[in-house]
Amino acid sequence: MMGTHEQCLGATDEWYTPPHVFRALGCTFDMDVSSPGKEVTPWIRAVEFITSGSLESEWRGFVWMNPPFGGRNGLVPWLEKFCRHGDGIALVPDRTSAPWWQEYAPRMDLILFCTPKIKFIGADGQPGKSPAQGTCLMAMGDRGRWALHEAHRNDLGFLTRPASSAVA
Repeated sequence: MMGTHEQCLGATDEWYTPPHVFRALGCTFDMDVSSPGKEVTPWIRAVEFITSGSLESEWRGFVWMNPPFGGRNGLVPWLEKFCRHGDGIALVPDRTSAPWWQEYAPRMDLILFCTPKIKFIGADGQPGKSPAQGTCLMAMGDRGRWALHEAHRNDLGFLTRPASSAVA
């Protein structure tokens, strides 16, 4: 993950998804589309890593997306591309009242609200302190649904299906 996470304010803006999330998911991704690079986050099981220009790049296969959280509506272009791609898992803040949430959450096949709140890993390799906001994983496609069911079985959080989603 590259970007600002409001819950982990401090000396750095770089915060990465911790290894236990990927262990719970139990899958390998074809691409990490918002990556600091395999050398920084070697625990992310992906075949290919996009470190810059992701929104302009072609995404292939089953993707992992933990985009920058910063900026009002900064997630919108990422979620739009994720929805067009239609195969992967996206990690986003669980801001259920935000307009972007109201627009994109109903398009997902499954959503897992992570519990407890994720303590992201800083650029110094250390976990952040106390996150102020929660996060969720949003899935599209067969592999995404399978991985979120697996994460739920591994106690990563509460699993739900958006009311407008036709597939469970």
